[in-house]
Amino acid sequence: MNTEFFEAVKLLEKEKGIPAEYLYEKIQTALVVALRKDYNGKDIVFCDIKPEKNDMKIYVRKNVVDEIVDEDTDILLDAAKNYSKRAKVGGTIDIPIEPKKFGRIAAQTVKHVVRQGIKDAERTQVMKEFNSRQQELVTAKVQMIDNRTGNATLEIGRAEAILPKGEQVPGEELHVDDLIKVYVVEVIDTEKGPKAMISRTHPGLVKRLFETEVPEIYDGDVEIKAVSREAGSRTKIAVYSKNEDIDPVGSCIGPKGARVGSIVDSLNGEKIDIVRYSENIADFVKEALAPAEVISVEVDSENPPACRVVVPDEQLSLAIGNKGQNARLAAKLTGCKIDIKAESGVEE
Repeated sequence: MNTEFFEAVKLLEKEKGIPAEYLYEKIQTALVVALRKDYNGKDIVFCDIKPEKNDMKIYVRKNVVDEIVDEDTDILLDAAKNYSKRAKVGGTIDIPIEPKKFGRIAAQTVKHVVRQGIKDAERTQVMKEFNSRQQELVTAKVQMIDNRTGNATLEIGRAEAILPKGEQVPGEELHVDDLIKVYVVEVIDTEKGPKAMISRTHPGLVKRLFETEVPEIYDGDVEIKAVSREAGSRTKIAVYSKNEDIDPVGSCIGPKGARVGSIVDSLNGEKIDIVRYSENIADFVKEALAPAEVISVEVDSENPPACRVVVPDEQLSLAIGNKGQNARLAAKLTGCKIDIKAESGVEE
């Protein structure tokens, strides 16, 4: 029985990646707790597991006495000598637990502990896998789509995660076996196991996509300073380079628009504006309102961060954008409240 037991533990370690020491420790504890019940819960049951010798022993340690006070903990000298001729009053004796009882309880306990051990170990592995990818871009495979809620179950490595309908790009249709990029926003440990909060709408997704596609960003020559996004429609991203020989905007666009084009494709055609970052808030706001032309930007010194922007009359609708989107994204990107006026209105 011992040989089969140790071989089974080694097999679990190999197939499931559960450390054998972890299982031995759990099994020892569980067996001791189970067998203590026969001794009214007293702490006199012990278990020794020696994997190197394929040996496991369970015994109860009793006090050798002249007169029994506690049946659970005491044993008379004559009875003790049946187990050890060296037994003497005042000492202790280790008595092996009856094999039949040990075998029955051990089998039940080991099954339970192994099941729980596999569950705990897999939970730990999933947690490690998710934690290592927190706030990172991962490729996931669509396993299932709930027709009622629209939520998608994704396979990420050896783990699963739910992509809620609200975190999917509006207008995008997912299909079983699709490979998609998702952003791991956060990982939380719940009673039911680790849960990864993933998204296709988070601005971090766009940032990580640019880091993947643009070598200059990956190398640190170009820095992403800010991202504002309305998923499925439009994103603005501000980039900067300390190296005057490097054009940060051109680097992100790529030869013939190949780099940004690849990102647009992976986002189901979402429009992306790449603008040059500036520490001068007026210059930054001017860049952020692209593709609209800007005549002037006046920063409100009494109510920062706020500014008044003047644009040519024919550029007003472009600067504001459809339903205010361009101005709204520019404000999020710069962190500045933007008031846009037409040139003719300002002159009047």
